[in-house]
Amino acid sequence: MNYTKHLRYLSVILLCATMCLSSPAQDKETTKKDASSAKPSDADMMAMMMELSKPGENHKLLARGVGNWTYSIKMWMDPDPNSKPSESSGTTVTKEVMGGRYFTSEHTGKMQMPGPDGKVMDVEFKGMAVEGYDNAKKKFVSSWIDNMGTGIVYSEGTYDPAAKALTYHAECEMIPGMKTRIREVIKIIDNDHRTFEFYEDRDGKEVRTMEIKYTRKAS
Repeated sequence: MNYTKHLRYLSVILLCATMCLSSPAQDKETTKKDASSAKPSDADMMAMMMELSKPGENHKLLARGVGNWTYSIKMWMDPDPNSKPSESSGTTVTKEVMGGRYFTSEHTGKMQMPGPDGKVMDVEFKGMAVEGYDNAKKKFVSSWIDNMGTGIVYSEGTYDPAAKALTYHAECEMIPGMKTRIREVIKIIDNDHRTFEFYEDRDGKEVRTMEIKYTRKAS
């Protein structure tokens, strides 16, 4: 984006913000009736927005994941919980961006997947997550993309301090018309170890289909 386009872009943002912050004209009677429920002033709204833009304690919680990790993964393709999972491993690099407001994680590894002939083969896997905490929604938020599809999975979650676990909920649609509810549980064992459990809704029943164990690389 060149300098001129950048200025135009900022002008549009400021115009939209001004329109959103401005109140419609009201007659005197309406003003009197609604005095008790009047909207905050432009200055108050701007101060609120600035306050909500600051990273806080929940962002510090996510910052504990910054660094280089190795992981081992188990996947259950068969819905039978007693079936043998496929196993693989890989690495993860998590970084802080936007002044600690967001965190990106890049995952690389090998996965065993059925090939064109139906035989299981090693496939290179790459995935990327962007995580944060939305101060306005009071929710942890996450987006996920990988080289196994073209969609973006958006999740919202909460943190349980007693269990030291983040729980996210989302819905994905790998095949048109076939939406699947998912639940993810990230347990923070300690500063150098954590687990990730992935659950899918299959025919109305929640089934664990993936488990990942992370270990921080020695510096």
